[in-house]
Amino acid sequence: MSSKQVAASLLRQFSSSRSAAAPATARFAARAGEEVSTVDDSFRPSKGVLEVPSRLLMGPGPSNAHPRVLTAQSLPLLGHMHPPFLKIMDDIQDGLRYALQTKSKYTLMVSGTGHAGMEACIANLLEPGDKIVVGNTGIWGERVAEMSRRFRADVIELKAPVGATLSFEAIKASVELNKPAVLFLCQGESSTGTHQSLAGLGELCKANGTLLLVDTVCSLGGVPLFADSWGVDAIYSGSQKCLSGPPGAAPLFFSERALAKLQSRKDTPATYNLDMNLVGDYWGWFNKRSYHHTGPVSTLYAMREALAILQDEGLPAIWARTQACHDQLWHGLNGLGLESFIANKEDRLITVNTIRVPEGVDWAMLVKNAMDKYSVEISGGLGPTAGKVWRVGIMGYNARPQNIEMVISAFRDGLAQQKFKKQ
Repeated sequence: MSSKQVAASLLRQFSSSRSAAAPATARFAARAGEEVSTVDDSFRPSKGVLEVPSRLLMGPGPSNAHPRVLTAQSLPLLGHMHPPFLKIMDDIQDGLRYALQTKSKYTLMVSGTGHAGMEACIANLLEPGDKIVVGNTGIWGERVAEMSRRFRADVIELKAPVGATLSFEAIKASVELNKPAVLFLCQGESSTGTHQSLAGLGELCKANGTLLLVDTVCSLGGVPLFADSWGVDAIYSGSQKCLSGPPGAAPLFFSERALAKLQSRKDTPATYNLDMNLVGDYWGWFNKRSYHHTGPVSTLYAMREALAILQDEGLPAIWARTQACHDQLWHGLNGLGLESFIANKEDRLITVNTIRVPEGVDWAMLVKNAMDKYSVEISGGLGPTAGKVWRVGIMGYNARPQNIEMVISAFRDGLAQQKFKKQ
């Protein structure tokens, strides 16, 4: 019998066994002494083929993925240590170097969302008792402070009023007074819609023996960032916002100074899953490849493609496109009588826009109408802005004039239903 005939025979037997009920005495691969009960089929009925509604995701994230990114996720799986997959990982690292504007060897995608990137930086760069100055301008500063305490760091919070950013002078005073191991700032605070300036902070931190850690989850790829020339030491970000990929991979960057801090620790990081000594080794940081975990293969296909799209268009073109859509949005919203939540124009983030909810308007009703009638996601506030603002994202693939017009139309309709008129 040929190999093809053997395979066909086995396939027929398998198909027959699937359709027939198993004998009552069948033990399958159970071990001696393990009771094989009757299988509970109450949750077995098939749900059929998955169907997902099409929606325009114009909130603070995730944003819609580029069609090329979605197609990449359907490609055949490779083993997580196969040479062709390692080449994809190399491509991702180069794409991140371009997106971050760094020549550092130490870039990778953490397996997990932006929170995983956040925790990876905190767990690896802080030792118990280390000081961290946390620039707290919204919910993400709050999260970093909480996470740092859990890793037994000495946390000094530097707070700004809701809707404002921190001045260089305030940051300088805190760094020079406290001499922290790490200074944390959120470039784009999506809960409030603020854009924190990083000007001069790299030099300040270097002069005080401090590492500069920056959250770029909703800003990377949408606004200028130059990791090397600005003196940033560590960055984490998200895949599902301006990079227009699926959630589940967190871009991460360490400078030489950050890596030196990691490698000079007195003890190992209090996390195995996010230990950058081990994860970095999987990504080739130390000139070899060692197994640490099974990388999210299909997600990394998507991120390789997302970064290639970013490289093809070029950062200046993307930044200009995002700015133009931001200007278009506010021309339309101002015409409807709406105002920015951020008083100082220099503090406004263009990738996540916060719109003040006028008195007497039900913010949730407008959000529901946008989804029900237009299939457009507009979000409410988060943390300190809950109930006070709407949030509109202008990120990556979604930063296109026709999408902005759809958002303005949804606002116009929602406000008209509530009899709101421009004053």
